[in-house]
Amino acid sequence: MTRITEAEFARIVDGIVKDRETIIQHNPLGTREEILLWMLLATLFSYLSLSEIETPCFSGSVDAATYREAVGFVLNKRKATDFDHEQYLDRFVNL
Repeated sequence: MTRITEAEFARIVDGIVKDRETIIQHNPLGTREEILLWMLLATLFSYLSLSEIETPCFSGSVDAATYREAVGFVLNKRKATDFDHEQYLDRFVNL
């Protein structure tokens, strides 16, 4: 199982924040926070080499809280060391 360090997670979040305008321009559905959380989740799927059965499924409408929960689900048992991932997700609010 691939694990992620806090430094690696922070680097991914920093990259998304840096490229946020381009990401939002090419994915205009949802709020800015939802779009950036969606990008983070998609990046984690790839970075952690998740199988189809390891990825969260969504039903109904998806919002920022849903994406935050999904990121937590993906990171569960995949953090190399314990760290507060929520502080990084908060960077996507009010951008």
